[in-house]
Amino acid sequence: MIVRIMGEGQVSLADSHLTELSKLDDELLREMENGDGPGFRSTLAALLSKVRELGEPLPDDSLHPSELILPSPDATLEEVRELLSDDGLIPG
Repeated sequence: MIVRIMGEGQVSLADSHLTELSKLDDELLREMENGDGPGFRSTLAALLSKVRELGEPLPDDSLHPSELILPSPDATLEEVRELLSDDGLIPG
């Protein structure tokens, strides 16, 4: 799966990591629903860090379509809400 972190670039991420990322995504969704700004910020940073850790960076000139787009680390609650689907940021 090709994942884009807005403002940073793309990584190739094995589908086998989606379960682990979904746990952080669920936590992020709960914090957003509760208006927990500090928790949201911390969990978003953890989610993006995990994607960077588990993913393989693609070259900047790579033109692969992104299957998943994640917000930048400094995204606001409102900006992330715009990216959400019914499942959160991570499908499944």
